[in-house]
Amino acid sequence: MGGNETDKLALLAIKAQIKRDPLNVTSSWNESIHFCFWYGVTCSRRHHQRVTMLDLRSQNLAGFLSPNIGNLSFLRELRLQNNSFSHEIPPQIGHLHRLQVLRLHNNSFTGYIPNNISYCSNLIFMNIGANRLVGKIPSEFGSLSKLRRFILQINNLTGELPPSLGNLSSLEVLAVSLNKLVGSIPTSLGQLKKLTFLSFGSNNLSGTIPPSIYNLSALNFFYVEINKIRGSLPSDLGNTLPNLQIFSIAANQFFGSLPLSLSNATNLRVIQVPENKLTGQVPDLRKLHNLQRFIIADNHLGSGADGDLSFFSDLTNDTELINLSIEGNNFGGTLPASISNLSTKLQLFWFHRNQIRGSIPRDIGNLVKLESLGMWGNSFTGSIPSEIEKMSSLGELDISMNALSGSIPASFGNLTKLYRLYLRGNNLEGVIPSSLGNCQRLILLDLSNNELSGAIPQQVFGLPSLSQFLNLSRNHFTGSLPME
Repeated sequence: MGGNETDKLALLAIKAQIKRDPLNVTSSWNESIHFCFWYGVTCSRRHHQRVTMLDLRSQNLAGFLSPNIGNLSFLRELRLQNNSFSHEIPPQIGHLHRLQVLRLHNNSFTGYIPNNISYCSNLIFMNIGANRLVGKIPSEFGSLSKLRRFILQINNLTGELPPSLGNLSSLEVLAVSLNKLVGSIPTSLGQLKKLTFLSFGSNNLSGTIPPSIYNLSALNFFYVEINKIRGSLPSDLGNTLPNLQIFSIAANQFFGSLPLSLSNATNLRVIQVPENKLTGQVPDLRKLHNLQRFIIADNHLGSGADGDLSFFSDLTNDTELINLSIEGNNFGGTLPASISNLSTKLQLFWFHRNQIRGSIPRDIGNLVKLESLGMWGNSFTGSIPSEIEKMSSLGELDISMNALSGSIPASFGNLTKLYRLYLRGNNLEGVIPSSLGNCQRLILLDLSNNELSGAIPQQVFGLPSLSQFLNLSRNHFTGSLPME
């Protein structure tokens, strides 16, 4: 049988196992036209009538992948991503010695990863993420010396990371997040000098980060969040990883201080280190002009004393900042005046669960792009600044559990995008401003545990969106409830 006939029969066998084809993409796969012109099929110009690419991505196909795929011996690219293929990945893929690109992600493949994919010695790109694969990562894959991108994330893989992955000398992307991997990160991965993207997040990894990993100077993206990794961060981290753009170690067991050298990684866009055991002072980050997200919540970076928030003046240089999350750190002192000079692009600013005292600066209203402002559980006194009304994009405001007094600003009625407003547990007095009835998106209003009085305005009580949550308890309201 000629090679081209073999390819045609292999394609027909593949079609036979496709059980759902709502877009009829394989309807052209019949004798009326040559198979090289079938939808998704590309043939070689050099090797007469041999299939070099099969591209059926994003066609809502369902069924399973026929073992006959292994008969397309000239195949260089297999692109079946974004469908609903199920059952196991056929081990016959290991017969495709010319294969360079394997894209099977976003399907429902089950079972183990076939070991003999390691025979595809020309593989450059392999993405089998977002499936339902189980078992271990085959150690045999360490022989794929041409592999640049290796993506296994969002599966149910178990076992340890094989040390043999350190032999993938061409590797640029290694993504195994959102699996069930255990054990420690192999020291051998420090040999991957071309690695730019490392993602181990959301597994059950433990131990410490091997020092050799911190010497991968090409790294742009470093994700190890939501594991059980411990240890301290090296003091020269910003020098040895100068190209870092995203640094995420959230929800682990890191201790010690944030390295001062972080400011030398001037391309940093995201520093995400919450839910660890970090201590010491927040380093000077004024050189990080590209910083967009600085998330240090739930550590031990504050002493409860004045000066804890002096780093705010450094952050005023970070004009791209959109997310600043420093809650749960025992920060003390007062909010510095420099808060008004933070990035005008800031969208989320959370500093709740600290020991910050004094008044809320009126210039906080300069943060006009804020969408979420959380400052509950501090010791703020004085009144709520009416300047908050300038935050026209504000959707969520939480100033609960402080010692604020005075009245609720009537200007809050101008916050028409507000959908959650928490003011509970203060010493607020006066009436509920009827202007809050202008906040037509409000789904949650909690004014409980204050000293509010007077009648409950119909304009507020009648908001249909408030049927989800309204708490006015433990105040001094008079009169009857408004009629709906």
